[in-house]
Amino acid sequence: MKVVYTPLHLQHDPQTGIEQSRLMSPWEHVGRGEAIHATLRDDTRFQLVAPTEWGTSPIAAVHDPGLLRFLSTAWAEYQVAAGPTADVVPDVFYRPALRHGMTEGREPVSVNGRLGWWCFETTTPLTNGTYTAALAAVDTALSATQLVLGGERSAYGLCRPPGHHATTTLYGGYCYFNNAAIAANHVAATTGTKVTVLDVDYHHGNGTQEIFYSRDDVQYVSLHGDPTNAYPYTVGYADETGAGRGAGLNLNLPLPARTDDDAYVAALERACEAIGAFGPSLVIVSLGLDTFITDPICDLSVTADGFERCGALVNALDLPTVVLQEGGYDVAALGDNVRRWLVGLGA
Repeated sequence: MKVVYTPLHLQHDPQTGIEQSRLMSPWEHVGRGEAIHATLRDDTRFQLVAPTEWGTSPIAAVHDPGLLRFLSTAWAEYQVAAGPTADVVPDVFYRPALRHGMTEGREPVSVNGRLGWWCFETTTPLTNGTYTAALAAVDTALSATQLVLGGERSAYGLCRPPGHHATTTLYGGYCYFNNAAIAANHVAATTGTKVTVLDVDYHHGNGTQEIFYSRDDVQYVSLHGDPTNAYPYTVGYADETGAGRGAGLNLNLPLPARTDDDAYVAALERACEAIGAFGPSLVIVSLGLDTFITDPICDLSVTADGFERCGALVNALDLPTVVLQEGGYDVAALGDNVRRWLVGLGA
């Protein structure tokens, strides 16, 4: 199996984040990508290839151009206005209720105000190299997708930073651009065929859901922790099923704490039945391995054997498959967990 990887992900190297009311080292860090890279590099079943550059047009086709523009300059602007600092996070977040009964809000002038306009939480700092790494993650996703469109049965994109929490207009949840959504939109727009995004990250991909919620050419199917207790808390419930042309094409399968291999595979079987009924030309998997039994920010109990079973179940769909990396924070186990999932897929 071909693995798309670029060391440009190392440019995004946050040192601190604000999480659970603490200033702490980020869960999402360079060691995650390098652990996966090292494991797959040393396994002859995988062939590493570099991504090609795609520019910003595929991003602007999914995200508000203002978000793209902001991320391209924000860190440098902040250094002039309030720096020097390595990691940049918002102080104030815009909420529409602040202007209840008034005219619609507009993007602030100050960079500090714009941070809270385009970001929705505190765990996703901007660094000097964040924009470069985020562009490279999109290039990785699109290059892996192009390999499959070009005839590969499957391909894996080692995307870092991840993407599935980024909405049309907001970054957050360690995510800046929505890699999977950009790839899915590219396939739908250039081939005229239907695409499914299957999200198996522990945390619901609120951004991917929002982007495609009213569309009938991209199906979103997600298995994730119960949002009554799991980030992002306000979205990811089973009654969110799509709207307008997308009605019935959004499937959320929230899972209770301590869901084990058998229960998880049973839920994935239900997801695969929905995918088969939709009839996509291609499946994009948002691969989070933070469902692992010892992941530090998860309450599920999936094992490495379970991951391999999951990959095999997706393989049984007999559809071209692009796998893009999302979460997974037990770094010691992460590389092997990715490998086991991809081996199940047929690597």
